[in-house]
Amino acid sequence: APPELCPAHIGVFQEMVKSECHFMNGTERIRFVKRFIYNREQYVHFDSDVGHFVGDTPYGEDVARYWNSDLEWMEYRRAAVDRHCRHNYELSTPFLVERRDPPSATEILP
Repeated sequence: APPELCPAHIGVFQEMVKSECHFMNGTERIRFVKRFIYNREQYVHFDSDVGHFVGDTPYGEDVARYWNSDLEWMEYRRAAVDRHCRHNYELSTPFLVERRDPPSATEILP
């Protein structure tokens, strides 16, 4: 159960969208997941392995049906694997994957 909120927090709502790229064997296999969360509850998500939005709550099922019915929006969403994940992988690889030595303390601390 979520923690009790003090009276100062009543009426405060949080909307969060989280994008994830899961890389298997470099870019040989990439899975893109976009999660839509409201007040700590995921209500709908897109999974590139499934290829469409999936509702995680009754409201999310309505949202998924609406978004899945827009073919142009779905084409854009499916292309996120290349546009978002592959693009960022190529930018990050020299700094994250190809490092031969662990970073030194002077590289981490300001």
